[in-house]
Amino acid sequence: MDFLPKYLFLTRGVGHDREKLKSFEYALQNAGVARFNLVSVSSIIPPGCKMIPREKGLSHLHDGQIIFGVFAKCDSNERRRLISASVGCALPANKDTYGYISEHDAYGQTAEEAGDYAEDLAASMLAGALGLPFDPEKSWNERKQTWKISRKIVRTTNMTQTALVKEGMWSTVLAAAIFVL
Repeated sequence: MDFLPKYLFLTRGVGHDREKLKSFEYALQNAGVARFNLVSVSSIIPPGCKMIPREKGLSHLHDGQIIFGVFAKCDSNERRRLISASVGCALPANKDTYGYISEHDAYGQTAEEAGDYAEDLAASMLAGALGLPFDPEKSWNERKQTWKISRKIVRTTNMTQTALVKEGMWSTVLAAAIFVL
């Protein structure tokens, strides 16, 4: 059996409940993946794996199916706490080369901050694998410009979910990159 994914889709969700586990379940439901058995994998996007919209990806899956993905999750019951979860993706220009997914969770970061961080992390990991220069002292825009000039990284993206924790509740945020075989 070939376990090399052909497709990848990004999703996110948020859940709130008095019970921590139920808030996680609601986040999974909101993300559209509660009906599957989830297996966490590391950060590699296989060569040739195509990113597709969430709805198209979900249409390829069946209730109870074991699915593989990269997951970022953050939860808290501290009232008014800002929580975030993000996955970042970096895709190479060369379709025969693998890409990277990063996962990031944080307290107090906006969606933009968490998403930029996850995207930067994924691009940095791919840049290292491709032998491109990486200077952590340079800004994200300076590094992105360097990689763009090299024409080895074609695209970066992220999927991020944030929430403010509600009083008396657990809140969970989830972001995921889901593989479809």
